[in-house]
Amino acid sequence: MFPMTPIAGALALLLCANASAAPTAPGTTPKSLLSQAKGLPAEFESHFFDVPLAVRVELNQQYLGEAMVVLTRDDRITLLEFTDTQDSPISNLEREKWEQLLKQGQSLGACEANCSSGLLAMHYSLENSLVTILTRDVERGTETKRYHDQPEGGSLGLIFNNQLNINGGQEQDTGGRYGLNASSSLGNWSQSLDLQLSRLGGPDDKIYHAVHELYTQRELEGTFFRLGYFTPSSDGLNRQIRSFGANPDTAVGVMYGSSDSLVIDNPRPSVYPIYVTASRQASVEIYRNGLLINTQAVSAGLQSLDTRPLPGGIYEVEVRLVEDGQTSATSQELVYKPNNWSSTEDRWRYNLFAGRETRLWSNWEDQPSGFTTAGVGLNYLLHPRVILGASTRQVQDKLQVGTSVDWTLASNTSLYANVYQTQQYGTGMDLQGLYSYLNGSVVASHNRSWLDTRNTYETLQDGTRIRQRQVYVGHTSNSSLSVNHRLSNKTSVNGRLAYSEGNIQGTGLDLGWTQRGQLRGSDANWRVSVFDRPGTTSTGDKRNRGVDLSVSVALGGPGEYWSGSIGTRTSRDGARDNNASLSYRRSLEDHVLQSVSGTVLADTYGVGLSSIASFETDSLFGDGFVQRSSYNDNLTGGLNLSSTVAVGGSKAAVTATPHGRGAGMIVDVEADVDDVVLRADDLTGGSTTLRPGRNFVPITAYKNSQVTFDFEGVHPPAANIQPSRTRYHLNKGGVDYRKISVMRTVTVLGRLVDGQGQPLRGHHVINHASRGISEADGFFSMEMNAGSPTLEVRHANELFCRFRLDPETANREGDVLMIGDLRCTPDTLADTAVAEAGGVKQRS
Repeated sequence: MFPMTPIAGALALLLCANASAAPTAPGTTPKSLLSQAKGLPAEFESHFFDVPLAVRVELNQQYLGEAMVVLTRDDRITLLEFTDTQDSPISNLEREKWEQLLKQGQSLGACEANCSSGLLAMHYSLENSLVTILTRDVERGTETKRYHDQPEGGSLGLIFNNQLNINGGQEQDTGGRYGLNASSSLGNWSQSLDLQLSRLGGPDDKIYHAVHELYTQRELEGTFFRLGYFTPSSDGLNRQIRSFGANPDTAVGVMYGSSDSLVIDNPRPSVYPIYVTASRQASVEIYRNGLLINTQAVSAGLQSLDTRPLPGGIYEVEVRLVEDGQTSATSQELVYKPNNWSSTEDRWRYNLFAGRETRLWSNWEDQPSGFTTAGVGLNYLLHPRVILGASTRQVQDKLQVGTSVDWTLASNTSLYANVYQTQQYGTGMDLQGLYSYLNGSVVASHNRSWLDTRNTYETLQDGTRIRQRQVYVGHTSNSSLSVNHRLSNKTSVNGRLAYSEGNIQGTGLDLGWTQRGQLRGSDANWRVSVFDRPGTTSTGDKRNRGVDLSVSVALGGPGEYWSGSIGTRTSRDGARDNNASLSYRRSLEDHVLQSVSGTVLADTYGVGLSSIASFETDSLFGDGFVQRSSYNDNLTGGLNLSSTVAVGGSKAAVTATPHGRGAGMIVDVEADVDDVVLRADDLTGGSTTLRPGRNFVPITAYKNSQVTFDFEGVHPPAANIQPSRTRYHLNKGGVDYRKISVMRTVTVLGRLVDGQGQPLRGHHVINHASRGISEADGFFSMEMNAGSPTLEVRHANELFCRFRLDPETANREGDVLMIGDLRCTPDTLADTAVAEAGGVKQRS
C-alpha cells in the first residue's frame, strides 16, 4: 500500500481549485502533463511528478478501480497498485491484464506502437485525478454476460467425501453405513460417484452394498447433459413436482435439462419496484428479518429505490425512511427477484431422461431392474407471479403424471397446488397457502390421497406377474393451520391445529408462548407449550395431552448454556407421565472438542442420561452420543465421522473441511514465523483458516475469481505473505495447487541520494517482500524480508543500483530499521563493490 502524503493531499485540493483556471497554452494536447501542471506553484509541481498519486481509473467509460500511480515529465504513467476495485463491473481477469500492462509503464496520449489489448489512447486529467483508457471495444455493445465462461482447456481434480455412521445398543445389534461421494473434473466434463455400504442391524447381519451414481456431465450455457448411471430426478426445475407411488431407482441412460450452474448472478432489479416519498433530503434503510441489508440516499419527492444490490429471492423487507436522523415512516415491502429466473424471454424450464432401470454392484433384492424408464418435467413462467408445472414418467411399467401451480396472489399471499396420479395405484393432491403480515404469518396446508392397489402387480425376473401382497383401498388426508405472531420484539406466540385421517386419526392442537429476557443478569429464553394430540402406539393409543415449561440461560463463561424443563404428558401405557430435565452445553475454541453437552431426565419410569460431543481435527470431523433410557436402563449410542480427500496438481490433501462449493485448492504454507494463523478468503464467498503445512480451501466451481491470503485477527505479525492472492477457474470437481510463503519482515526507513548527495525522487525501491517509491525529498518507507535484506533501485524500467543491508549495524527501533542515506551510484551495481551510507554496509 502506498499512503498519500500530507503534501500530496494538499496538492490534490489545489489541483481541483486551479486546474480549470489555468489557461491552456496554444498547441498543447490533452496528453501533455506539463501543460496541465502549468498553473501549479513551483513548490507543488515538485510533488506532482515522480511521486505516488491517488487516481481513479476508467476503462472504456467503465470503472476499473482506484489506484496509486507515478507520473513523469515525459508523459508516462506507471501503476503501483490498485487500492480498491470492489464496485467495478469489469472482471478480475481483465483487470489483471491491464494491471500487468500499466506496471510496465505506458505513454499517455494516442497509442502509436506496441498497442497491447487493443489500446487506442490513454489520458490523465489533473482536474479530477482520472485516468481514462480507451480501446477498440469502446463503441461495442456492453451487454451484460449471462453465463460464466468455462476454464480454457478445462480443469483436473478429484474430491471425495467419506462418511461413516454407526449406531447400536444393549438390546440392539450394531448397524451402520459407509458412504463414498466423489466428484472429479476431466477437461470440461465433471464426474460423480455415490457408493453406499450398510448394515441394518438386528437379526439381519448382511452387508448391503450398491452404487447409486456413476456418470459424467457437461455443463452448457443454460443446460446440462448427463450420461451414465444415475437416479432419475427433476434437476433444473424451479419447482419440484411431487409424484405418487414408487420413485425411479437407478438407471443407465441419458438426461438433458435446464441448468443454472454457469449463470452469472448479475445484480438486477425487483420485478415490482419499491417506492418512497420523502419531504426532504433523506436516507432509506432496508431491513430483512431485523438485519440491515442496504441503505441509500434519496432526494425529496416520489422515487423508486435501487433494488439491484438486494439479495435474490422472494422475501419481505422493512423499509425505513430516515429524515434528519429520525425515522419518519416505515413500510413492509416485497422483494420479488426469483433466483436466476425472472426474464419473460426465457419462460421454460425443463428436464428429460431416458434409460433402463438397472443395478450396479447392488445386492438389494427389492431394487427393480430390467424396466425401460423415461420422463419429462416442465416449468413455465406464465407471469412473474405464476409458475405452472407438469411432469410425466414411466416407472416400473406404470405411468406417473403430475401438475402444479405456484401463484403469488399478492405481495404477502402465495398459493401452491399439486395434483398427481399413478396408474393402477391412486391419486393425490397437495395444497399450501401462506399469508404474511407485519407481525407474523399464517400457513394452511391440505394433502389427500386416494389409494387402490388391488390391481397392482409385481413382475418377477422370469416375467411372472404376482399381485401385491399388501392391498389398500381408501383415502388418507392431513390438514393443518399454523399461526405465528410476534407480540413484541421479545415475545411471540404460535399455534397449530391439525386433523388427520388414515394411520393416525383425529385432531391435534399445539399452543406455544416464547419470551426472551434476563435472568440474574444473563440472557434467557422462556417457552411454555400446551398440546393435545391424537393417540399412537407410544401412548397406549390414548390421546397425548400435556404441558411443558422450559428455560435456557447463558450462565458461566463464554459459550456456556444451561437449560431446564418441567412438564407432563401421556406415558407409554396411557397414564400420566410427569417429567423434568436439566441440560448443560459448552462450546470450545482452539480445541479438538468443538462442543459438549449433557442432559439428566427424570420421569415416571426413572432417571435417564444423555451426552453429546462434537470434535474436529485437521483431517476428521465427527460427533457422537450416548443415552441411557429411563424406561428400561438400556444404553444406546451413535457415532458420525466425515473427512474429505482432494487430489490435484500432483498433490493430495486430507481435511475435515467439506467441499460444498464444488471445487477446491490445496495450499502449502511455508512460514518462518512461529504459530502463524492465516485466513484464505474466496471472493465469491467463504473463508478458511490456514496453518503452516498442507491445507485445503473450498472454492466456487465455474466462477473466474481469486483467493486472497491475510493474517487472522486484528494484530498481524511483522511478516509478509507471498503471493497475497491467487486466481482460479475450475469446473466442478477441479482441484488447484498453490504454495505461499510467510516471511518475517522489518520496516525500512531511508533516503535515496545520488553521487553528489542530492535526493533521488520517483525511484522504485524493490525487495522480495514489497516495493516502495522515493518521495520528492528522496525518503522512502517499505517492508523488507528480514531473511533477504537486499534492495534494488529502478527508474523507468532501468536498474540504477543494488544494495545488501546489514540489519545488525543499522539503527533499529522495534520492527523499524533506520538505514539513513543510500548513495545510489553506478559502482553499486558491480559484484564486488562495497559502499558506506548511513553506517550501513552495502554491496551487490
